[in-house]
Amino acid sequence: MNPTIEQVDPRILGTRLQEARKSAGMTQSEAADHLRMSRTTIVAIEKGERRVSSHEIIQFAKLYRRPVSELLSQRVVTESFVPQFRAAQKELDPSFEYAASELQTLSENYVELERILGTPLIRRFPPEYDTRGGTADRIAEDVATAERNRLGVGDGPIGNLRGRLENDVGLRIFYFPMESKIAGLFAYNDLLGACVGVNSKHPRDRRNWTLAHEYGHFLMTRYQVEVTVLTTDTKMGTKERLADNFAKCFLMPGTGLNRRFSELHRAGAKGITLADVFNLANLYQVSVQALVLRLEDLARLPAGTWQRLSVEGVKVQQAHRLLGIDANPPLQELLPPRYVSLAVEAFRKEHLSEGQLARFLRTDRVSARLQVEQLEKEIHLEDGGSFTPIVPDLAQPLGGR
Repeated sequence: MNPTIEQVDPRILGTRLQEARKSAGMTQSEAADHLRMSRTTIVAIEKGERRVSSHEIIQFAKLYRRPVSELLSQRVVTESFVPQFRAAQKELDPSFEYAASELQTLSENYVELERILGTPLIRRFPPEYDTRGGTADRIAEDVATAERNRLGVGDGPIGNLRGRLENDVGLRIFYFPMESKIAGLFAYNDLLGACVGVNSKHPRDRRNWTLAHEYGHFLMTRYQVEVTVLTTDTKMGTKERLADNFAKCFLMPGTGLNRRFSELHRAGAKGITLADVFNLANLYQVSVQALVLRLEDLARLPAGTWQRLSVEGVKVQQAHRLLGIDANPPLQELLPPRYVSLAVEAFRKEHLSEGQLARFLRTDRVSARLQVEQLEKEIHLEDGGSFTPIVPDLAQPLGGR
């Protein structure tokens, strides 16, 4: 459970209040006016030079729309991502600041659940790849090939990229709503590890590309925070070119894509059709545009094919309906499945209250309870119509060899 306000280090509480204020889009003067305090008092509190009373913490929580339990929690305290993003941008857009703050909170919650249950995330991080001595295309393809070999995924489509990166690498991956212009963001530090946020508002293929793009940043520019913004500007910096080329080669490796393309070409009486391209894009879970441009790169389609299709006004969604392709199924899991399981387990062992469970799961109490029930296996016994919930011990040894 959370400590009392007297047990929280004033410096830690001050930092949390400062981050909550900034996420609420308020200045120190505005907060002071709302709370009927002087600005110097707000400054002293945020610096940890003045303790906060129980009444004041409730007022802060209401003003910043944060639960008191979150402000007083025992979660791990680490260097904030927000200043890192601010330092990396000439001017940090408020929407970027919100996304960075949300990624920070979710990642700290994840580590806090691991601390409570004594189950740290296993990291299988490769060393940061050397990106010197070649073009962005060549380096990115080499890194993509090396990573596919390391992960043992061959040269075919990766069906569950998120699960692979969470379970086999140890990334913390969260999907949450952001402004549409933001595709995703990446941050890393030694305590929290590699943390990725992906815009849950975007369609499946865009989310998949964003995740691969952010993974490229982790592999090649690990200690530099990054926000991926959707733009029509074709001039990319070196980091962005590397990450985008990595995503292309990682999601659509040349050897496997060439082989499948040749098989389709031989099987079709008229060679490759537009329907083949749509089905192939769905198989690789990338946009039709990304696949066509990749096939142009590999010289399997004539240069300018995508431009021609665009001029002809090919309607992607209409083609998907005609072919029976569901290219944007509902996003089922915003939070990592392991994160949800840890939160439920912490609740069952009474380390979390129902309100705290709802906060960790980013939902209301009723929905949180439903998730608990879904993760518990109930076996009904024919004894007067009663039943006993049986929860499997997932940590029991099975004696395998």
